[in-house]
Amino acid sequence: MAALCHDVGHLPFSHAAEKELLPDDWDHEKMTREIIVSDEMKTIWESTVPPLLPEHIEKLATGPKKAPDLEFTDWETILTEIIVGDAFGVDRMDYLLRDSHHVGVVYGKFDHHRLIDTLRILPPAQSGEKGKSQEPALGVEEGGIQSAEALILARYFMYSQVYFHPVRRIYNIHLTDFLREWLNGGEFATDLGSHLKMTDNEVTSALWEAAFEEKVGHIHAHRIVRREHFKCLYRRNPEDVAINPESGELVFKMLASQYGEEHFRHDRYRQKSGAPDFPVRMRDGRIISSIALSEVLSNIPVVSVDYVFANRQFFDEANTWLNDNRHTIINKPEEEEQDG
Repeated sequence: MAALCHDVGHLPFSHAAEKELLPDDWDHEKMTREIIVSDEMKTIWESTVPPLLPEHIEKLATGPKKAPDLEFTDWETILTEIIVGDAFGVDRMDYLLRDSHHVGVVYGKFDHHRLIDTLRILPPAQSGEKGKSQEPALGVEEGGIQSAEALILARYFMYSQVYFHPVRRIYNIHLTDFLREWLNGGEFATDLGSHLKMTDNEVTSALWEAAFEEKVGHIHAHRIVRREHFKCLYRRNPEDVAINPESGELVFKMLASQYGEEHFRHDRYRQKSGAPDFPVRMRDGRIISSIALSEVLSNIPVVSVDYVFANRQFFDEANTWLNDNRHTIINKPEEEEQDG
């Protein structure tokens, strides 16, 4: 039941505008918890044979990170890892395989059969440190390390090539702009009744209606429906970052000052961490860290993007202006930029 219900709290279009259009202390995991322990669902849990406890389902569907107010036993933590774990959670395995299939790319494919066959519940890596936590975790046999590497590489390539593709990202931004104007109060409601009534269908219908009529959110809906999205004018460049880590922000601000902020969007994201560290049982029985064993995993880069998008009407002119002024903008001292 936890596996079936772990994503019931998702908003329309999944993660598209979750951070921007929910109150600060809300996310889809909190909404999931609210649904699972609601009176309507409690009736369903209690009617099963044997009866189920909603607090058990709530725990396993979200995990300790998203439910820090709940107490988890070691075994509950393991069961949670199987569903939503960072390394081997079936949720992550599933979306990589499913998304790569439907998008039509091979980046997200890996030998999930071999990986699942070699998964084990293992103690932490033997570091020799006294007092270190001995809580078990999901890991793999030595023979499954290549499948685990393939999973982590698949995730990296799907993020860098699909999820953070500039065209996909700008449609996120246009959709967020539309929803901010269209939704009552500029954000999603958090009461269950309103949440359950708001689906992809309602948003899609509103988009089409607003795209062809002068209604709330018209300009953003028109860009989405007519595929007149902003074009990527600037993207992260290692040479620029070496000179000024805030190069994307500077480019955005200077373009906004030159032509007007409404004609540009800035999109910046950096992954919090690289490959997860998990235990690996070697053929001689020792347990070691996956990062220590695998040079592939220890060198997986983090996904980092920094895009500046421009309105098509200004793209050519802004591109010419940026090419003429790029050196000056990137080399602009931070203190001078703040003073300006």
